[in-house]
Amino acid sequence: MLYKLYPLLLQLPIGTRNPDDNKPIDLTSPFDVIVYIILPVLVIVLYIIWKRKKKKDKN
Repeated sequence: MLYKLYPLLLQLPIGTRNPDDNKPIDLTSPFDVIVYIILPVLVIVLYIIWKRKKKKDKN
């Protein structure tokens, strides 16, 4: 019974984008470089700095 229902549950709703439609990241585009490389690294670095500062203030 479930093997008949399973394919129906996996269908995407009409009007939504299919994950296969996505293009790979274009590293020649400045926007892609900033959004996918620079911003995540910046967030991680700022988080580490914030945690160290918080730890020093605690002591």
